[in-house]
Amino acid sequence: MSRPAASADVFVAIADPTRRALLDRLRLGEQPVKELAEPFAMSLPAISQHLQVLCEAGLVEMRKAGRQRLYRLNPEPLKQISNWIVHYEQFWQEKLDALGDYLEENQCSET
Repeated sequence: MSRPAASADVFVAIADPTRRALLDRLRLGEQPVKELAEPFAMSLPAISQHLQVLCEAGLVEMRKAGRQRLYRLNPEPLKQISNWIVHYEQFWQEKLDALGDYLEENQCSET
């Protein structure tokens, strides 16, 4: 079974905080790269590189409108992450329930 290239891996793509922030901005709708780059203290080429990683992972789609490149969110690949996290939600819920039971059983009584 072949492994996808690291740049096409959804987990690798969202590992970077700048890319996660770009995804958050794209939740608001399609935007040009210049608008996406506004809040970041980095160059347009650096933002474009981050967007390229997101595109390769399938999280972002790009279309050209005249001379502009417009980017939009494609949330479908995030299901892969959601499916992975589900297994850990049950684990942590059981641990938190056990902690709650322990704390109830071992409460300090104030007198």
